[in-house]
Amino acid sequence: MKIDIYKAHKFLKALKVSNNIRKGEFKQVIVVNKNAKMSKGKLAAQVAHASVLSMLESSEAIVAGWLDNSFPKIVLKVDSASDLLTLKSKCEEEKVPCAIVIDEGRTELSNGTITCLGIGPSTNEIIDAITGELGLL
Repeated sequence: MKIDIYKAHKFLKALKVSNNIRKGEFKQVIVVNKNAKMSKGKLAAQVAHASVLSMLESSEAIVAGWLDNSFPKIVLKVDSASDLLTLKSKCEEEKVPCAIVIDEGRTELSNGTITCLGIGPSTNEIIDAITGELGLL
């Protein structure tokens, strides 16, 4: 589901959702492929892409709850692109919003390099069930 982030942010104060959504604990996780050798700037851009793309896959209610709770993001790491694809499959099985970032090869990476996976926002419990064993970047 595509959302307009500006409308969602304005809508937040007027949004009438259940207390479970408004008071819930939400986060987003971005998982980085350590094997994709990226400069710090490239890494930051790829993580930002993953965050925005994944958020756009989430429901308005979840995004509103996440924004209302300081929209936490945690960056984790895996060893390879295949690890990212495995995580993406788990997210899809559990119906957790996610987005994979594949570089277009305009700067320092080859076209088609899988760099990051954005997961959520969703509840902490749901995301931890998928990413709880991963280490911080």
